[in-house]
Amino acid sequence: MPDLDAIILGGGAAGLFCAAEAGRRGRRTLVLERAPEPGRKILISGGGRCNFTNIGAAPDRYLSANPHFAVSALSRYTPQDFIGLVRSHGIAFHEKTLGQLFCDGSARQIVAMLMNEVAAGGGEVACSQNITDVSHADGRFTVAANGATFTAPALVIATGGPSIPKMGATDFAYGLARRFGLKIVEPRPALVPLTLPGEDALFRELAGVATDVVARCGKAAFREAALFTHRGLSGPAILQISSYWRHGEAVGLDFLPGAATGWLREAKRQTPRATLRSLLGHRLPDRLAAALAARLGPDLGAEGIVAGLPDPTLAAAEARLAGWAFTPNGTEGLAKAEVTSGGISTAELSSKTMAAKRLPGLYAIGEAVDVTGWLGGYNFQWAWASGWAAAQAV
Repeated sequence: MPDLDAIILGGGAAGLFCAAEAGRRGRRTLVLERAPEPGRKILISGGGRCNFTNIGAAPDRYLSANPHFAVSALSRYTPQDFIGLVRSHGIAFHEKTLGQLFCDGSARQIVAMLMNEVAAGGGEVACSQNITDVSHADGRFTVAANGATFTAPALVIATGGPSIPKMGATDFAYGLARRFGLKIVEPRPALVPLTLPGEDALFRELAGVATDVVARCGKAAFREAALFTHRGLSGPAILQISSYWRHGEAVGLDFLPGAATGWLREAKRQTPRATLRSLLGHRLPDRLAAALAARLGPDLGAEGIVAGLPDPTLAAAEARLAGWAFTPNGTEGLAKAEVTSGGISTAELSSKTMAAKRLPGLYAIGEAVDVTGWLGGYNFQWAWASGWAAAQAV
């Protein structure tokens, strides 16, 4: 094999894109992927259609110990840049909701596009690679895999985080980073369903019921669907808020987003013989309406006629419906998490090049780094942007 300019560990979104962009600059790259095929998480994303970016991607939609770290990469390689690449390959796509872009066809189109781009730049992708050693000496990195050794002046860590282990995900990136002296921000599941304790077990009777809510935790708020499950809460609004949630904190759900203040008191005047249960039933799924009405207390039970309820009582009911507090006892863990937050500390890296400050030639990109985006294509955009930034420097 000709002399390599960079070895890229990980054939996912970030690694493949970095190899493709480095190839455009005439760099000879080798991607080593542990799985038998590249881009496995790409293939399952978006229900198999790959939510490959979000047109609203901006730094304030990413979480990191250093919220400013992502600014440089995201501003230099934008969603419109990646959209241009997708169009150049003739891949049809559509906006589903909230700026989320999906392939009309299959996620395999994105993987094929990336592989074609890598090949066009002279790069190689080797799959089913068992990496047994990585070392650094005399300004070069040496990687041993499947009985062979490869050397290059640059090494890019693009092996992602440990979320969705059934896809082969591991914490390899963190161990390798520590070996080279880089600090790790404690990893944890993100974009993950929340579990509820026994006192909220009654809501498990609602498993399968979904409704539009505003989910809040601290200063974060998301208006999307929430889904009740046998274990707790899921759905887009819950996955979004999970990235902000910490153990011991409450999550508030507004079950009637957009409802005018005083709507119950107005209903009392307009339809005095109505019950709270029936009024909720006009706005919410039937099973949820019944459950919420029953839990608002004996004065506001399913048969409670609003004409007989004082305005302060109705105001209190409105307030609870607008901020129903749940205190999760955990998450469904890495097995169900779409991504991992935390990872290689951004304090160790250049925000311009993704290079390690203390070890020339070492880079970290994608989910391996402590930058986590919202649900809806944001993490793919970080993969493209961080991979592009590293590719300009290797």
